[in-house]
Amino acid sequence: MNIIKINNLEEAMAIFRKIGVDPYGIDAMASKTINVNILLEGQPCKIANIIKQEMLSVGGDAAVAGGSVSCSVPVSDILIMGTIKQILAMAKKIEKQPFGLNLISANILALLKNISQKEYTLKTCRRKIQLGKKTLIMGILNVTPDSFSDGGFFYSQQKAIEHGLQMVEEGADIIDIGGESSRPGAVSVPVAIEIKRVIPVIDSLAKQIKIPISIDTTKAQVAGQAIECGAEIVNDITALHGDKKMIKTIENTGAALILMHMRGNPRNMQKGKLVYDNLMADIADYLKKSSDKALKEGIKKECLVIDPGIGFGKTPEDNYKIIKNLSQLKELGMPIMVGTSRKAFIGKVTGGEPNERIEGTAATVAAAIINGCHLVRVHDVAAIKKVAAVTDAVVQAC
Repeated sequence: MNIIKINNLEEAMAIFRKIGVDPYGIDAMASKTINVNILLEGQPCKIANIIKQEMLSVGGDAAVAGGSVSCSVPVSDILIMGTIKQILAMAKKIEKQPFGLNLISANILALLKNISQKEYTLKTCRRKIQLGKKTLIMGILNVTPDSFSDGGFFYSQQKAIEHGLQMVEEGADIIDIGGESSRPGAVSVPVAIEIKRVIPVIDSLAKQIKIPISIDTTKAQVAGQAIECGAEIVNDITALHGDKKMIKTIENTGAALILMHMRGNPRNMQKGKLVYDNLMADIADYLKKSSDKALKEGIKKECLVIDPGIGFGKTPEDNYKIIKNLSQLKELGMPIMVGTSRKAFIGKVTGGEPNERIEGTAATVAAAIINGCHLVRVHDVAAIKKVAAVTDAVVQAC
């Protein structure tokens, strides 16, 4: 006799097949093995009462405020608790009921679909990139004099090109090129300077490598010229909150877009009180609004990647909490990128200068992959490539 841990439907199906369960039985029972908790905030008492009763009727439950039954409180949060099968049944039961329950039903069904998705196809203006079969490695190439970890190391164009080629040799799947530091306290540089730094490097590398090039910029003009020279992904740390022209640039070129959560800007993001009402919910809400904005303007969902913004307006504790709870962002239905490489929150635990944080970076990368990350942005490509490969093997083991 032993306890079996089942993390997803694929693992459940593998166990059922080993037992010899009839295919019909596998389909009927697999969704009973995965428990899900869904929080609905600030709902009217009548909604809370209906959902609780419907969850009880299918064998699940829902936690609501003590005064919701008598409606002595104006609203109640609702924690829906049950298996996927139970929650699906409840959602079907409320989809034709009044009071906006049809919309809640639709949102629940979409959420359940999103959290079960394992693989994605990211569409750029030049190719389709498969995400989910293995973790992809994005190599960082800073063509800047002041980046926190390697500022000035690859400031000369020739050194930058050579380092880009080296990362390709080490197994990078994407090269991310930036000409403006986003370290805490960094000041924005003029467009002309950023273009002068990155365009010759992108132009040269695009002629020599076969893997995708990403441009790390918040400026539409820089992004546009980078795409003309061979870039096909735009890594926008403002998530379209910076340059108003960026969204049109993405739409017109068909480039893929990485949307990152950040509070404020690099100059002020670590100042003041770094307090969130609900860290993961706030990040998810911000990224949903940004992605909805992109979708409304005609950018396709298959062109989008989300990034929780480790180190951008967060405390060290926040950063570790994000990694631990990263799987919550699956509800948005987009591939997830994480960038922890050499950052200060690692040094808070291990000590050492940025280039002495490789082991700490490796630990955060492994944890992020286990919790649902599809793409990691790193300085140390060769080392992290091996870390990702072993972690992928752990995640995929049945």
